[in-house]
Amino acid sequence: MRGGGRPLGRAGLALLLMAAAAWAGRRPRPVAPGGQPRPSVVLVACDSLLKQHILSPFSHCASVCPPSILEMLLSRFYFGERKSLGFSASSELSFLLNQTKAPSYYFQGLSHLITSHSLLRNQHLAPSHLSMPSLTAWDGRLTFHPGNQTVDLPFINFMKRYGTVFLNAYTNSPICCPSRAAMWSGLFTHLTESWNNFKGLDPGYITWMDLMEKHGYRTQKFGKLDYTSGHHSVSNRVEAWTRDVDFLLRQEGRPMVKLTGDKTHVRVMETDWRTTDKAVDWIKEEAINLTQPFVLYLGLNLPHPYPSPYAGENFGSSTFLTSPYWLEKVTYEAIKIPKWSSFSEMHPVDYYSSYTKNCTGEFTKQEVRNIRAFYYAMCAETDAMLGEVISALRDTGLLKKTVVIFTADHGELAMEHRQFYKMSMYEGSSHVPLLVMGPGIKEQQQVPNVVSLVDIYPTMLDIARIPVTQNLSGHSLMPLLCGKAENEVSPRGPRPSWVLSEFHGCNVNSSTYMLRTGKWKYIAYSDGRSVLPQLFDLSDDADELTNVAVKFPVIVHSLDKILRSVVNYPKVSSSVQEYNKRQFIIWKQSLGQNYSNVIANLRWHQDWLKEPQKYENAIDKWLGQSE
Repeated sequence: MRGGGRPLGRAGLALLLMAAAAWAGRRPRPVAPGGQPRPSVVLVACDSLLKQHILSPFSHCASVCPPSILEMLLSRFYFGERKSLGFSASSELSFLLNQTKAPSYYFQGLSHLITSHSLLRNQHLAPSHLSMPSLTAWDGRLTFHPGNQTVDLPFINFMKRYGTVFLNAYTNSPICCPSRAAMWSGLFTHLTESWNNFKGLDPGYITWMDLMEKHGYRTQKFGKLDYTSGHHSVSNRVEAWTRDVDFLLRQEGRPMVKLTGDKTHVRVMETDWRTTDKAVDWIKEEAINLTQPFVLYLGLNLPHPYPSPYAGENFGSSTFLTSPYWLEKVTYEAIKIPKWSSFSEMHPVDYYSSYTKNCTGEFTKQEVRNIRAFYYAMCAETDAMLGEVISALRDTGLLKKTVVIFTADHGELAMEHRQFYKMSMYEGSSHVPLLVMGPGIKEQQQVPNVVSLVDIYPTMLDIARIPVTQNLSGHSLMPLLCGKAENEVSPRGPRPSWVLSEFHGCNVNSSTYMLRTGKWKYIAYSDGRSVLPQLFDLSDDADELTNVAVKFPVIVHSLDKILRSVVNYPKVSSSVQEYNKRQFIIWKQSLGQNYSNVIANLRWHQDWLKEPQKYENAIDKWLGQSE
C-alpha cells in the first residue's frame, strides 16, 4: 500500500454534517431575539452503507494524487488562496504540480476534473450555513497524530486545516442508539434511560432539531437516525436483557475481512451512497433556494462492519468489507498491531466481551492487520461521502457560509484488547472524532479539553441563538471553538473538567461507567464492589494495558467520589437489572410455546443448540432469583 497516508476513523461511522447558515446571497434573514441574523444548519450522520456513483472531482483526485498535492488543491480551489497568484485555474494547477514535481498525467486528469466542475478560486462567500457530520463507529484517534498516518483522509485533513479538532471527544455510551439518544437530547444515558439498542428516547421526544424547526429553521433528515426505542434485532435486545445469566455464549460471527470488486469499484456501501446522493441533491436543488435557515441531517452506516450471513440465519455484523480502490488508501506499514493481555490477566468483564464477540480464538498477526486495514479503508470511503457534501456546498456557493461539524456515535476497537465492535470504555471504542470548521471557528486549532456528545445539543442552540430552557448534561462548544478563555463561558458556569460515559447493553455483563479527566480514565462497574474498577494513566499508558487502580487508591477514591456526585451508579445498575428481567419476562410470555425454538435460534445458536436445556435452565435460575 502506498505510504504517506492520513488516518481515517473506526468502524460504525456516523456522519453528522451541520451547516449553520445565515442566508444565501442577499435574501432577507430571520433574526434572533437580539436582532442578529440566525445561521442555517446541515447535519450528516453515517454508519455503514454505500452506493456506486461517480464521486466529486476531488474525491476522484484522491485516488491518483499524492496527499501533499491534493491538500493544496483542496484548500486552493474550495476556499481560494488568500494571496491571489493572478492566473487561471489551469495555469495555477500546473504551477502547483510543477512545484511538487508531480508527473504530467496528474495535471491532465486533475485539470479536466477541476474545470469541468467549475471549481473556481477567488470566490469570496459571506458566512451563511452550518453543516455537521455525525458518524458511527469512527475511532477519534484517527483524526490526529499519530493515528492519522494510517490512511488518506483528504476531507478530514481539509477540515483540520480550516477549523478545529478536539483531541479528547467521547461518546456518552459506546453503542449506536444510546449514544445518539444522548446527542439528540443533550442528556446523559441514565437520565433518558436509554439502556440498550432497543431502549432509546421515546418517539416524539423534543430534540434540538425540533426546537430549531420551531424557531424558523427548515429541517431535513436523510438516512440513519436510530435514537428512539423499538429498533435493532431481537437478538440484540435479548442478549442485553440476559447479560446477568450465568452462561457464556458466542453472540457474533468471528471477525473477518472480505474484498469485493476491483480498483475501479468506488461505491461499495451502496445504501450510504444513495443516502448521500439525496442530501447532495437537496443542497443543490432546495437548500440553495431557501429563504430561511436550514438544518440538514445525513445519517450513514459506514464504517460499521457488515453483516456476516455465513454465521447462520441470525447473524451479527462481523465482516470488514471494502474494495481494492479504498484499500490502496491504507498504509499497511503504519498499521499498529495491538498488544493483548493473556486470558488470565484480562479483566473479567473484558473476557466476557471478548468471548461473546467470538474473539477468544487464535488470530495471526496478518489477520489482525487485515481487519484493521479493511476498517481504515471503510473509513476512507466515508471520508469521500463527507467530500460529496463539502463539494455540494462549494458548488452552490454555500461552503464559505457554512460551519461544518464532524463527529461519530462511537468508535471501533478493530481487534484492540482482543475485541472488535464497540461496547467498551477503551479508547478505540469510546473516543470519537469531533472536528469543526467555518465562519468564526478558529483555524488549525487543537483543543485538548475533554468534551462529549451531550455538548452537541447546547452547541446547536447556541449557534441558532435559541435560549436553553432546560437543564442539560452538556455545555456549548462555542467558547472553545472561538478560542475564548475558560472564564468566558455561558451563564451556566464553566464546563466540568470531566466527561461521563456509561454502558448497559449487550456483550458486557455489567453496567459500566467511565469518568475521563486530565490524564486519568476511571472505570467503575455494577455496584462499585462486586466487580473491580480500572484506572488508566493515559499519559503513560496510551494503550490501556496496565490497570493502576490498586497502585493509586487515593486517586480511585477521589474519582469515584466525583462519579457518584454525577450519577448514583449502584442505584442505576440495580434499575437496569430490574428492567432487563422485566423485559425478558414480557418477551418470553409473548412467545408462548414457541419460546424454546425462538431463543435457541438467536445469534448465539451455534453454542446454544449444543446444550439447549442447560442454557434454558440457567435462564430459569436467573428468573427465580430475587432482586
